[in-house]
Amino acid sequence: MVKTVADIMIPAPIVAEVPGTRNDAINMMVRNKLTGVPVVRASDGQLMGIVSRRDIFRKFNEDQLSLIMKKEIKTITPDATVVEAAKIFSELRIHRLPVVENGKLVGIITPTDLLRLVASMKTDLTAEDVVCTTCVTAYEDEPLTYTIPAMRISDVTALPVLDARGKLVGIFTDRDLFNDQVKDDAALKAMGISDEDNLAGYRNVLPLFYAATERYADDDRKVKDFMVRDPLTVYKKTNLSEIAKLMLSNDFGQIPVHGNKDDLDGMIYDVDVLKALLK
Repeated sequence: MVKTVADIMIPAPIVAEVPGTRNDAINMMVRNKLTGVPVVRASDGQLMGIVSRRDIFRKFNEDQLSLIMKKEIKTITPDATVVEAAKIFSELRIHRLPVVENGKLVGIITPTDLLRLVASMKTDLTAEDVVCTTCVTAYEDEPLTYTIPAMRISDVTALPVLDARGKLVGIFTDRDLFNDQVKDDAALKAMGISDEDNLAGYRNVLPLFYAATERYADDDRKVKDFMVRDPLTVYKKTNLSEIAKLMLSNDFGQIPVHGNKDDLDGMIYDVDVLKALLK
């Protein structure tokens, strides 16, 4: 039976190092198809912070990794319980939790690691018990020049999309901005990306590069040109263990929630589902 963080953590995680640069971190994420990594001191492996793709593109004019990364971070020990980890994720709404022992990084856990536990357990909690009803939405005829800054300001990576009557018609994520079949050589060069075959890795960073550099400033396309139509949804009465299974099988971090009709009730996120472990 899984009881502690040591049972589920990823040992010896991929890291970025300081001293280092923005492009070092971008390359690390692209090569390994990651959206964030712990940062350690090159001289002794001491954990110094954590950096995500969003941190990088918020400060894209900054080159030194030490000035981009988050320094004040929450950590956990290997002997902590999975309930303690779930509480941290659900309360702080973070997506990476470094595992530290004697100041040294020994592993990392993510909400996905805990979703597997929720998927295999029995719980009477449903979406409506934990759903985040305060969520940012997009209008299908909204121009990208409005939507992209709104996502950046709101610090969200996905928006449920409504039509003129308030009906849920799609979902729009930062990944939907980039077509896997297109590589922007100028953009890759600007980010110092050298791995020319890793399209999955590009998908993690190119959309945010476009947003950070206002590449869409003169774009007249709209949300409906990029959104996923008829998205997967769950009902407010859907059991959390079923939602965990859907998130794992589809690699989703969030799913729109509706009632008996097509009206949007809110969004449920992976960190919300983890509340099943707290009861």
